[in-house]
Amino acid sequence: MNRKQKKMLVRIVIAAVLMIILRIAYTYLGEVPHYEDGAYVRDVVIREPVWFLLYMIPYLVVGYDILRKAGKGILNRQVFDENFLMAVATVGAIAIALAEQNGDYTEAIAVMLFYQIGELFQSYAVGKSRKNISALMDIRPDYANVERDGELEQVDPDEVETGTVIVVQPGEKVPIDGVVREGRSTLNTSALTGESLPREVQEGDEVISGCINMTSVIRVQTTKEFGDSTVSKILDLVENSSSRKSQSENFISKFAKYYTPAVCIGALALAILPPVILRLLNGAGVFSPERLAALSASGTFSWGTWIYRALTFLVISCPCALVISIPLTFFAGIGGASRAGILVKGSNYLESLAKTKIVAMDKTGTMTKGVFEVGGIHHSSIENEKLLEYAAHAECYSTHPIAKSIQKAYLSGMLWKMDEETREAVPVPNPAEADQKEERRITRERVGSVEEIGGNGIIARVDDKEIAIGNRKLMERQGIAYQECHHVGTIVHVAIDGAYAGHIVISDVVKPTAKTAVKAMHAAGVRRSVILTGDARKVAEAVAKEIGVDEVEAELLPADKVTAVERLLADKKEKEMLAFVGDGINDAPVLSRADIGIAMGALGSDAAIEAADIVLMDDDPLKIAQAIRISAKCMRIVYENIYFAIGIKLVCLLLGAIGFANMWMAIFADVGVMVLAVLNAIRALFIRKR
Repeated sequence: MNRKQKKMLVRIVIAAVLMIILRIAYTYLGEVPHYEDGAYVRDVVIREPVWFLLYMIPYLVVGYDILRKAGKGILNRQVFDENFLMAVATVGAIAIALAEQNGDYTEAIAVMLFYQIGELFQSYAVGKSRKNISALMDIRPDYANVERDGELEQVDPDEVETGTVIVVQPGEKVPIDGVVREGRSTLNTSALTGESLPREVQEGDEVISGCINMTSVIRVQTTKEFGDSTVSKILDLVENSSSRKSQSENFISKFAKYYTPAVCIGALALAILPPVILRLLNGAGVFSPERLAALSASGTFSWGTWIYRALTFLVISCPCALVISIPLTFFAGIGGASRAGILVKGSNYLESLAKTKIVAMDKTGTMTKGVFEVGGIHHSSIENEKLLEYAAHAECYSTHPIAKSIQKAYLSGMLWKMDEETREAVPVPNPAEADQKEERRITRERVGSVEEIGGNGIIARVDDKEIAIGNRKLMERQGIAYQECHHVGTIVHVAIDGAYAGHIVISDVVKPTAKTAVKAMHAAGVRRSVILTGDARKVAEAVAKEIGVDEVEAELLPADKVTAVERLLADKKEKEMLAFVGDGINDAPVLSRADIGIAMGALGSDAAIEAADIVLMDDDPLKIAQAIRISAKCMRIVYENIYFAIGIKLVCLLLGAIGFANMWMAIFADVGVMVLAVLNAIRALFIRKR
């Protein structure tokens, strides 16, 4: 509880205690009972004006700020708000008590008291929600360690230039995005991704700001300035998300704009029209003497009765439950999504995401890892490890991704399980992997001449053997009979001393969660899933079949992807939304064109992240369905609060108009509805993981 809230609590307690004391005192000093001439009568010890002044003390203690705000609103010609409603209702209740000389000012004080209790609760709840979100997103580093003259100096991250080597010690946050130049360590990425699983990094690995270094000292060469780093972008997204309002929030703003004047006019009509109409009917002789007597006895003809009902009507009509709870729900929903590693740039995108029925996605880097890996060795005439050893050495001078994948497969220490019938081998884990890695290394001294044949492959001498490694064109060029491969991927044929030795299958690996992610999307309400990729059709169709995507369009240029999305947008039903998920620079135009753009944030390009409306911080496609579920939960809470608040208001307004609800019931209904709506809104902050 902050200082302002504590001050308000003190005011509420003081006003409540004074009100109770005055009520007890009035019982004994306002009218003292005694017998006179055999009759029970009361003598007034303290006169009415004194009680009025005494009761104004707790009233002003608890309500002076409301009266001040109402006065400022009138002066600024912004009359119709909840402060105006509270001021009119309570001043009117005091005026009625003065006119009737009954000394009952507690009702006006109670109205202001309970309203302020509701405001205090709402302020505390919103503050708590913001504090929770701030704690979850407390990833901004306070400093960066720069080594100067052999000593570490702490500097402001904003002052660190690109290319500077910074030192990150155990327990410290990585302040700026960069590449590890020295050291190995474990990073805690939970504040960014929502996942508790730590990430191992070593020399050459990229690291993003906001992660916490857990085990060892690492030296990181920065690749961005602090203002462009991941942590700055995340904080900027969360802080500015409230500036992009949803249709529901805009509806509530417009609703309050017209609703408040309407209820004020309705209250005025309730105070004036019924007594005037009743008097006109009475003058026309409509009522019988018995009916007239009953109406008079019930106070139906009294102006005071209808003014009191009008004031009650005003208290009930206060729209604070809607005005407070709807923005709070979206704020909590965005905070809950951030907690799960899903950054939403505005509540309007959260609302649109709940209506998503079509998801189009890129393949490489989105549903696949975006890196080449050796997936098998087929038709090998020698030991699989030996074939891989020759291939890795033949490719040792190449920086091509395919060459790198062969070298990595050899150095990884994987073993190969051979199917004797098909002559196909697949990698299996090596229990002695750590020892194997020490034994396996690429020795360039073993490599003699290397000839690269453009568009074909490489011919190199390794251990005095001629190794030809490349595509089928190279085999045909060398006159070597080779085995065709029915597997999807890049096929690298290997020949040793002119004899075919087998081929290596290299492919982009499907992410482990991709298949589950597609199922989860359909379970979350997506009716159509599509892959849009620039990759070969055969490869794209194989991936789509493996993960269960409904449709696939392959061999697309960036402009073709935009055209494909345009077709999907034209085919969708009214009020349905289309989301596109991508990670590359070439995906930026499509992310902008789709109803909702979702970018893979950890490995995605800056252009894609900038163009997207939602960013997934750990590149896990399962987060797509989770984001849809979060948005659906948020919107469900929004509609619950709208229907609940408006429904209760309408019922209470009707009861107040016909005299079944007094001022006490009105304020309990108003504050009660607001408290329940705020509590319901905070539920959006807590996201259940599945």
